[in-house]
Amino acid sequence: MARAFWKGSISFGLVEIPITLRPALENHDLSFTLLNRKDFAPVGYKRYDKSTGREVPWDQIVRGYEYEPDEYVVLSDEELRAANAKATQTVEIVAFVDGEEIDPLFFDTPYYVEPQKKGSKSYALLREALKKSGKVGIAKVVLRTRQHLAALIVRSGVLVLNLLRYAHEIRSAEELDVPAASDGKVSPREVHMAEQLIEGMSAEWKPEQFQDEYRDDVLALVQKKIKANQTHTITEPEKESAPARSREVVDLMPLLKESLEQQRGGRAGPARARARASHAESPRERPRRTAAHATKTRPPTRARTRNAGKGRRERRSA
Repeated sequence: MARAFWKGSISFGLVEIPITLRPALENHDLSFTLLNRKDFAPVGYKRYDKSTGREVPWDQIVRGYEYEPDEYVVLSDEELRAANAKATQTVEIVAFVDGEEIDPLFFDTPYYVEPQKKGSKSYALLREALKKSGKVGIAKVVLRTRQHLAALIVRSGVLVLNLLRYAHEIRSAEELDVPAASDGKVSPREVHMAEQLIEGMSAEWKPEQFQDEYRDDVLALVQKKIKANQTHTITEPEKESAPARSREVVDLMPLLKESLEQQRGGRAGPARARARASHAESPRERPRRTAAHATKTRPPTRARTRNAGKGRRERRSA
């Protein structure tokens, strides 16, 4: 479990609940080191004084706010805390709302909420009240140098503080060029067949079944280059050719029909139909496989086999 990075209290009416916050997310992003392509030595960065060019050690660095060009107000960590001591040490619940009212677009970063005192009665009280009421606590909290809006929810018997985006941070979708619901481009029959396809592909949400396949592929490539003693081989990009122009699918019925037929036959129809309709305007992303499945079943000539199958289908349709 990640270490607690914040200590304070939840303000719930007149009740104060001492708590700590721990990150609920774990980063698995690939980490690359920048190298000099001449000798493959790591490239580093230095903090330097822009007026003298000399490097500045961490203990000589302070924080400043630029109020005019090249004019700064210096603010220490203690001054930032003292600016509003209560806000920097309190998760202040300001309202309770129905969880369904919060658009998922507003959710940002979750943190686990842990009581500072083991067996805290006030923590248990708030948790049970939220669970039985079905409400979500809307709170304000200052983390580092910014005040955040947050939702206090219950997940698997634990309070979770999920930071929310402010309304002004959500860009409007009004400028997007999307087809109107009443433009008549989609027939009722097409909608019905699409609904059948969705129904046939419906499944229980099991997040553990999905994994970052691209990360696995990159790590496999790393191991392949190590075994081939090609750790310093640089593959230059091929000469770019003009990208093929996408064609919009006018008649979706054949693709919908074939998808339904292949689905009913127990084959991986939707994926094949998508391969044939790669020029469609918004293909559905195929379900992710687990790493174990990918390792055991992914053939080395996967792309060549798929392309050959695609060619056979096109010849049959011709």
